[in-house]
Amino acid sequence: MDDFIAARSQMAMSLGFHIIFACVGMVMPFFMAISHYKYLRTGNEIYKGLTKAWSKGVAILFATGAVSGTMLSFELGLLWPEFMKHAGPIFGMPFSLEGTAFFIEAIALGFFLYGWDRFNKWFHWATGVLVGISGLASGILVVAANAWMNSPAGFDYHNGVYSNIDPIAAMLNKAWFSQALHMVLAAFVSTGFAVAGMHALMILKRKNVEFHTKAFKIAATCGCIAALLQPISGDISAKDVTQRQPIKLAAMEAHFNTEERAPFILGGIVNEEEQKVDYAIKIPGVLSFLAHGDIDKPVKGLNEFPREDWPPIAITHYAFQIMITLGMLLCGLSLLYLVVIWKKKHWMQANWFLRLFVLAIPLGYIALEAGWVVTEVGRQPWIIYGIMRTKDAVTPMPGIVYSFYIFTTVFVSLSAIVIFLLYRQLKMVGRLYDVTDPNFGIKSKS
Repeated sequence: MDDFIAARSQMAMSLGFHIIFACVGMVMPFFMAISHYKYLRTGNEIYKGLTKAWSKGVAILFATGAVSGTMLSFELGLLWPEFMKHAGPIFGMPFSLEGTAFFIEAIALGFFLYGWDRFNKWFHWATGVLVGISGLASGILVVAANAWMNSPAGFDYHNGVYSNIDPIAAMLNKAWFSQALHMVLAAFVSTGFAVAGMHALMILKRKNVEFHTKAFKIAATCGCIAALLQPISGDISAKDVTQRQPIKLAAMEAHFNTEERAPFILGGIVNEEEQKVDYAIKIPGVLSFLAHGDIDKPVKGLNEFPREDWPPIAITHYAFQIMITLGMLLCGLSLLYLVVIWKKKHWMQANWFLRLFVLAIPLGYIALEAGWVVTEVGRQPWIIYGIMRTKDAVTPMPGIVYSFYIFTTVFVSLSAIVIFLLYRQLKMVGRLYDVTDPNFGIKSKS
């Protein structure tokens, strides 16, 4: 592995782990706030226990996300100094604002964790909501910075010189809205199904069923609503990418030749030498409709662009296929969930129904990671699309491969510790608020 591949692999690995920590940190505070609201309205101690369980999980993920985010900040400067030299002054504003949102989130989380029975109950609840809002703002601001790499704006570029810098225009680039919307919904889908699945597993084990059922309903409802909205976001993103990065759209569908009524490809094996996708299912006109809203309008193929500007076709295509396949499976499960809560409430405790959510635990995060592969790999060979190539931005420092191994070990260890702590916390608080325990009322108030 050469230093260039090691640097890209280290960033990919770091982002792959951090995005999960960040998404959980963005979404869990809202679950926590919903549960807290239900406690304040009903006085049901189970909701209080659930709120405390989730809030401690939020604290664990907040600390983890802060560590991994800090590591990423250093990696940008250490691995890609040429990129940061020019890009830093242009897209630094969203990172600065993200730092402000992070501090607000930290303060609000401290108030919430230590505010039980100390603050006015609705002020205490509002601090929890603020944790979610500031965490969501942090995520959107970071995505705005990434969107700038896909749609650079806010500067003039001539003969290698960056001038007339406008940080506001850079932050509000053409890609930020579609990417932020898609990312926020993906965070709710992945976290909602993962949390719902874990509580479904506890219900199947018949451990504190009432506690975990209430938790399951909150997480599943949020996750399913987001999953049903995600195709709308995907359509917005597809039309946006068509205008800004047509070569990325072509790579996503392994679409080699420009043609009218362009087919949407499902599955298949990419054959770059013969420029086709073997064993694929093709649906005529659908790609044209997704790209332009018109089944007869032509979609540009890869052959319209210089070969040296092609992204890795197979990786981009397979990642896109994984994302949309898992997304549709979760949409189907979401529709089933709506049927259950409206028409078939007795299915809620059915083992087969709960097992579907257990099986769905990793699906949202796999789709999330696949989507980021599409975004990042599909932009290659550019680190700033159309301006700076990735190979021109990498550090000349040798020995990056050892850094890659060290960072991988750190992130894998950190993830294992987080999973252990979250699982232990869920079990501990679940036992504390077990309504079948004769000491329930005494323990829950202590």
